[in-house]
Amino acid sequence: MDSLQILILALVQGLTEFLPISSSAHLILTPMLLGYQDQGLAFDVAVHLGSLLAVTTYFRHELIAMARDFFLSLRKGARQTENSRMVWMIILATLPIVVAGELFISLVEHDLRSTSVIATTTILFGILLFWYDRKGNQSRDEYSASWRDALIIGGFQVLALIPGTSRSGITMTAGLMLGLTREAASRFSFFLSIPTILMSGSMVTLELISNPAPVNWLAMGSGALLSFASAYICIHYFLQLINKISMLPFVIYRLLLGGVLVWVSL
Repeated sequence: MDSLQILILALVQGLTEFLPISSSAHLILTPMLLGYQDQGLAFDVAVHLGSLLAVTTYFRHELIAMARDFFLSLRKGARQTENSRMVWMIILATLPIVVAGELFISLVEHDLRSTSVIATTTILFGILLFWYDRKGNQSRDEYSASWRDALIIGGFQVLALIPGTSRSGITMTAGLMLGLTREAASRFSFFLSIPTILMSGSMVTLELISNPAPVNWLAMGSGALLSFASAYICIHYFLQLINKISMLPFVIYRLLLGGVLVWVSL
């Protein structure tokens, strides 16, 4: 990978990971459109880890409070707070993708990285996002999520194993369906990304360390750093603007992208 390719892919990842437009689809499509060789899953995970650092840095105050209250709540007789309860909801919402990831990882890595699959999921889940953005009552914050809500959002997140679905998009869709506000659905989705990205990144990193094949650690480190910077900026402005602009611009983008992909794949 040359420097320009690393720069482009890292910026693409950082700018798309937390938008409801599928970062994995863009990481697959970008090298296709620019004539690059597919960068492989290892680099994809490296730039995802950059995004992980961005979201944990951005929400550091909330995460510290959540961790503090969670461990305090484990003491005998201690009361649950909204922060400690949120940790339990994130744990519950993560369980479905842990199970599904183990069962379908080979299928995801090899058989579903195609233009036709991405086109279908981009359009289908874009329409679903539009529907619930319009029809959801948007009256609840993320701390009101129940164990049932957490499991439903986690079940929806499993669909994000399919390229083009968008992990952020499908979990935001589920949140809107359950009555969360746009900002609340987005924040819950961002919190949920932390264990999901951490687990997938850890597994691939262990594989890379044990694999005798050479790894371009400099390229991966550079990609992670650039992804961190662009993802941090993206999170900030997305949360600032989402209640004003709604999900419509992202739905339109998904439909246009999906239409182009259908035309290309014909």
